[in-house]
Amino acid sequence: MLQDKILWPTLVDSIERFPKLTNHSVADVCVIGGGYTGLSAAIHLAEAGHRVVLLEAHHIGAGGSGRNVGLVNAGTWAKPDDLNKYLGEKAGEKLTAALGAAPKLVFDTIDRLGIDAQDTRTGNLHMGHNAAGEADVDERYRQLSRRGADVEVLTGAKCHEYCGTTSIQKALLDKRAGTVNPYAYVVGLSKAAHNLGVLIYEDTSVTRIEKDGSQWRVCTSNGQIKTDKVIISTNAYTEGEWTDILKTIYFVCYYQIATEPLEGEISRKILPYRNGSWDTRQALSSIRRDKDDRLLFGTVGLSENKESLYVAWANTMLKKYFPELSGKANWQYRWCGRFGFTTDHIMRIFEPAPGIVAATAYNGRGITTGTLLGKAFAQYLQDDNRDALPLPFTKLEDNIISFRGLRSSLYDTGLALYHAGQCLKIIA
Repeated sequence: MLQDKILWPTLVDSIERFPKLTNHSVADVCVIGGGYTGLSAAIHLAEAGHRVVLLEAHHIGAGGSGRNVGLVNAGTWAKPDDLNKYLGEKAGEKLTAALGAAPKLVFDTIDRLGIDAQDTRTGNLHMGHNAAGEADVDERYRQLSRRGADVEVLTGAKCHEYCGTTSIQKALLDKRAGTVNPYAYVVGLSKAAHNLGVLIYEDTSVTRIEKDGSQWRVCTSNGQIKTDKVIISTNAYTEGEWTDILKTIYFVCYYQIATEPLEGEISRKILPYRNGSWDTRQALSSIRRDKDDRLLFGTVGLSENKESLYVAWANTMLKKYFPELSGKANWQYRWCGRFGFTTDHIMRIFEPAPGIVAATAYNGRGITTGTLLGKAFAQYLQDDNRDALPLPFTKLEDNIISFRGLRSSLYDTGLALYHAGQCLKIIA
């Protein structure tokens, strides 16, 4: 039976809950947001001996970190040469190198902290779905291999073998990448942070941040934290009017649907090396397997009010890529999330006041970007050295997106029409 329920928590045996803040406390650093960025920062700060308090409005992994596809990808959606155009060559190359090493940082973190993230480390596939997509694969290979990245273009029989479908004739295998259960990873980070002495409070929404002498006071409805420094790591799940960072992004919905566990030879042929994958469509499709051999599809642009389109799109993609499963695989779970988007597909970091840092707009690359930026913020707040950051700070006021709500609505509507065209075979 198809359930409107997130798959990932059902695959995690032990989920720890934390109390609500009900008093006044002090910290060296207060972290707002219990996702990858906030927990990565909290862990590195605690390991350096700092008193850290982390506030989460709902529960750990309630936002994008628990709804993620789970692809541990290198880089950004933008190609390296495009980053150089947007940021300048020096800053662009620095960000490309940092995000290229970010999958290793994630996997090293998993190993170092003993997290059962249900991870694979066999690389991920960028699948060219047509001639233009294949040209994009070739161009990405040229740009990445020129920078020393461990990537390979797959064609013919090898491509069919890795992808598990003859519908794809060319794919880029990025051997640096892999997959995780995103919820298992974020829960594991929270346990590690707690064991290091980080005070974690759930169901604790921030209402305002105010100056208190040389320090900051982070206020909630039932308590407050007096702190030297603040990290805002709420990204697309920021709530309330206490910060302007939401004005710098617009929301993009991401829909996922998972089959019941597959069995037999058919299952073993689909992504046999357990790579994560996504294609080059305008509205991309992500494809992966979980630890129990469910097949997962995901795509941008489908939100909760288009339920009838969900399954129609999923059945269309299943028939397109894996026709041997068409009519045989039963859908079991479906859910939606959102991520913060920018028009250039590049994240932003801000320092709105001395002692406060914030990050937004991971553009669908939250696992690696969040882990990396959390570590970088922790280092920067300790030594004030901007070289620790993977890209420069920018000003909030210079990144305000006009009509962001309208932009999100138009984007969602446009992609819904695109998916409808796929279902009707108007769009390939």
